[in-house]
Amino acid sequence: MDNVQVTRMQTGRGFVAALDQSGGSTPKALARYGISEDAYSNSDEMFDLVHVMRQRIMSSPSFTGDKVLAAILFEQTMDRQVEGVDTPTYLWEKKQILPILKVDKGLEDEADGVRLMKPMDGLNELLGRAKAKGIFGTKMRSVINSANAEGIATNVAQQFAIGRQILASGLAPILEPEIDIHAADKGECEDILKPELLRHLDGLDEDSQVMLKLTIPNVTDFYADVIAHPRVMRVVALSGGYSREEANDRLSRHHGLIASFSRALTEGLSVDQTEREFDRLLAESIDSVYEASIT
Repeated sequence: MDNVQVTRMQTGRGFVAALDQSGGSTPKALARYGISEDAYSNSDEMFDLVHVMRQRIMSSPSFTGDKVLAAILFEQTMDRQVEGVDTPTYLWEKKQILPILKVDKGLEDEADGVRLMKPMDGLNELLGRAKAKGIFGTKMRSVINSANAEGIATNVAQQFAIGRQILASGLAPILEPEIDIHAADKGECEDILKPELLRHLDGLDEDSQVMLKLTIPNVTDFYADVIAHPRVMRVVALSGGYSREEANDRLSRHHGLIASFSRALTEGLSVDQTEREFDRLLAESIDSVYEASIT
């Protein structure tokens, strides 16, 4: 990994923009943007439209490394271009934003209160392509729905096992064992999750560092010891379905925890807006998420 990029992720002020909607979540993202499903007739047309949306965000004057540390991309976005330049190159060289790739293939059905990640066939090949394209790190998501200690332990073990594979490829992994914000026992889930995270972090090689993407916890500074762990490059928080206002409010109570928002970041943006209006609203969103991330 490039030392300049590592230092930027470790110490930079800002947040991570999640622009990685995949096939299952893209129709909802487009609908929120004002493009209904009758505007496209197949997946190719759908992905063309969502790339135009993402390109509009990434090329906005307000979307720069001044406040955005990194952007998480869907595989197809990595393989496309922004303003005639390969997306990862555009982000880093023109915007000083670290490019990160979503690598998971979706979720298994729920068992023991969690949804593990599906097998990632061809992961090594994907990691090799990503590294060649200038990708800095990866992201992969699994879900915790209830406070089942065995299920949570299995979930975290899967994240770290694949994380080691990603580290071996020379990329920096974001491990994301998301706790559902609607879980009736969300606090208990957090009480089980944290010691599992710390145990696996203790087991990493001394020269290894991972990033973590976690649901904003109920207790202020709950993850302070995780954030301070020497094997942790950065801890980022997902918005999880909260509105931007609520997500920012919750995030701002936690020192050292920064945003990695998707829906909350793009809330209010529309295909029908003029470029001036679009840029103004995106700038307001970026400013508010940035302020919540630098507490």
